[in-house]
Amino acid sequence: MEGDINAAVSITNTYWSTHWNEFFTGTYRPPRVLGAYDGANGTAPACGGTPLPDDNAVYCPGGDYVAWDMDLMRAGHQRGDAWVYLVIAHEWGHAIQNRLDAGLVDLARELQADCLAGAVLFGAARDKTLTFEDGDTDELADALSALADETPWTNTSDHGNASQRVSAFSRGAESGVKGCLPNAVR
Repeated sequence: MEGDINAAVSITNTYWSTHWNEFFTGTYRPPRVLGAYDGANGTAPACGGTPLPDDNAVYCPGGDYVAWDMDLMRAGHQRGDAWVYLVIAHEWGHAIQNRLDAGLVDLARELQADCLAGAVLFGAARDKTLTFEDGDTDELADALSALADETPWTNTSDHGNASQRVSAFSRGAESGVKGCLPNAVR
């Protein structure tokens, strides 16, 4: 699992550093990768003065970092190795949103992060920095469904239902980053 996590971080950062100027002005800056934490033991790092949640993954705008609870990653990885790629690309999507002009950030921030994750993972496959294995697309759909609003650790309307999440991710996979921006032709 650690190898998949490291690969997901590398692939996601490589995609954005390679393609940033195709979509946006300015210089790409990656978020810090705080990485793994254990939200159950009371020693989770804080974001805005609040400890990071148990069994979750986050982008913290104040600290400009991405982090994930290892229990979440272990449980997801048991469902398939594509899980960690999705989680990391999704949280990185929030870091990208934080770097954009407000007009480029969709009101449905979580679904836009799913869309950006789809754009990154399928864009990386086109760049040949990521190779999909048999079953990976099914694992991605399963992960998006498992992490939908019906799950106990999400607030209703945070991420969208399973169908909305799969649809947003698929839009990014098919249309790329531009398909994830507000007012993009869909």
